[in-house]
Amino acid sequence: MPLLQALIGLTFLVVLFVGGWRVMTHSLSLGSFVMFNLYMGTLIWPMIAFGWVVNLMERGTASLKRIVEIMQEQPSITAPLRPVGLPAAFDLEFDGVAMDFAGAQNGHGRSRRALDGIDLEVREGAVIAIVGRTGSGKSTLVNLIPRLYDPTSGRLLLGGADLRDYDPAGVRRAIGYVPQETFLFSATLADNIAFGAPQASAATIREAAEMAGLAPDLETFPQGLETAVGERGLTLSGGQKQRAAIARALVRNPRVLILDDALSSVDTITEERILANLLQFMRGRTTILISHRVSTVRLAGRIYVLDEGRIVESGSHDELLATGGYYADLNQSNCWKKSSSRSDAVHRPDADHPASAKVRPVPNRRLAPPRLAAPGRHLQPARGARLFQLPEAVAAWAGVAQIQVVEPPRFGRVVARCRGFGAHEQ
Repeated sequence: MPLLQALIGLTFLVVLFVGGWRVMTHSLSLGSFVMFNLYMGTLIWPMIAFGWVVNLMERGTASLKRIVEIMQEQPSITAPLRPVGLPAAFDLEFDGVAMDFAGAQNGHGRSRRALDGIDLEVREGAVIAIVGRTGSGKSTLVNLIPRLYDPTSGRLLLGGADLRDYDPAGVRRAIGYVPQETFLFSATLADNIAFGAPQASAATIREAAEMAGLAPDLETFPQGLETAVGERGLTLSGGQKQRAAIARALVRNPRVLILDDALSSVDTITEERILANLLQFMRGRTTILISHRVSTVRLAGRIYVLDEGRIVESGSHDELLATGGYYADLNQSNCWKKSSSRSDAVHRPDADHPASAKVRPVPNRRLAPPRLAAPGRHLQPARGARLFQLPEAVAAWAGVAQIQVVEPPRFGRVVARCRGFGAHEQ
């Protein structure tokens, strides 16, 4: 636009110079010069509008071409010509399932499989959990169930038949899935919760919201469930968006419930309240939990540990703790984090959580530092003390194998001193 205005001004300047010189030399009458200027000024806007129209047409043509390409694109996952009816029992079975993604590489720069030879059975009504490091294939595994994509090799069976023999739309209607990335539309909270079940009544929507732990928040919203949440849930916190997504899955009354790290943005107090509500809902439903919190996955009857796309550990909570593998390390890490969060709740009450606000502050008393034992040596626990055996990775990093901590029951906090880092409350 500035360039166009500069060209218009330059054109008037040239006409004024040339026309004025010709008028002075009597080669052009004054009336003709004025008429030419008036015509030129009249034609400026039509020429600008013509350029804009041409520009809009070119942009519209390019956009239309992209839209047509999308509309004509055929999905890779389609219903078979003669789909099988949904089974009476929703038994899932992964039979040698493998999944490759183009360009996926491991830490050594070599291509790797997101899933490699997964053999897993999930009976209807069972509650299982999947844990593992980031990128181990947990989300890829559960994304196969609603057929967001098909496995590269192997089979996923539903009720004894290959999942590809069913209509994907029918399978997905029986699944309530809460992904890691929560997406909310620019609508009311009630509309977002009822997105997968438009026929749900107001009472059903409210019941699902309360089960997902949104009841205390609804009292603070200006219009309750009819409050607009903005684009992608702009007006909600991360925890509120996750709970709205959980309510959206619950209101569908699914036969299979999948929670993919759906409680990562909520605090431990809210998590415990939501899990207590879900226990009743999960009875008789196939439930798959994915989380990095032991407090969530320990509810499962069987827990599977994935690493590099393979199942490396499986068993109940107690069985996996006894093996001393990744799950045992994860449990110990969660225990220390939980102890730290409770200590913070004691010293810094949060007004948003009345339960923590009622705890009395602990007197600032100096506690004795713990005794440390180097690798290969063992401590004899003193009276009133607790003896902790550190994991091998922690022991190698800290230079200690055991730590003895005096924990007075009145104060409920632990002071640990390691490698000269000073005292740290855990």
